[in-house]
Amino acid sequence: MKKIAVYCGASKGNDPSYIKEAYQLGKYMAEHGYELIFGAGSIGIMGAIQDGVLDHDGTAIGVMPKMLDEKEITSTKLSELILVDSMHERKHKMAELADGFVMAPGGAGSLEEFFEMYSWAQIGIHQKPLAVFNINGFFDPLQTLLNHMIDEGFIDAKYKKLAPLCDSKETLFDTLKQYQPLGVRTYD
Repeated sequence: MKKIAVYCGASKGNDPSYIKEAYQLGKYMAEHGYELIFGAGSIGIMGAIQDGVLDHDGTAIGVMPKMLDEKEITSTKLSELILVDSMHERKHKMAELADGFVMAPGGAGSLEEFFEMYSWAQIGIHQKPLAVFNINGFFDPLQTLLNHMIDEGFIDAKYKKLAPLCDSKETLFDTLKQYQPLGVRTYD
């Protein structure tokens, strides 16, 4: 496992610790030989992780749809920029390149991208590890929702550990390394 796709926000959030911890995540990745696969943005959480990687001689590969490249702040510091034609191609390319998936704080786009990988794991499209970087308990409400979905029978109970919340970068990568596929979804 060398290449990690990180889904996260182009916003910085209200608490400065989000940016600080995102930068530290990037630094950790570079220092431990992990390559960053991400949405190619130079601002917010995305930019902070990228800066942490690149400031410590790591590799940051950005995947950006051409239509967003014209509107958003695409990083000019990337190790490699891959331009694609659509958001669907972006997600496919990131999934293809990555050996594992992480979600860090972000908004609806981050959730959508990560949960496509989550659902793909459930139906057997991939068996790559997933984990959530839970900076400042950001994703605690999400875990409550997932637990509710499991309790109400909309997600198989075996998937409770599919995308665990990790409060530190060390725990995050230990979780990714120890991942065991949970098998495909069953229908009753």
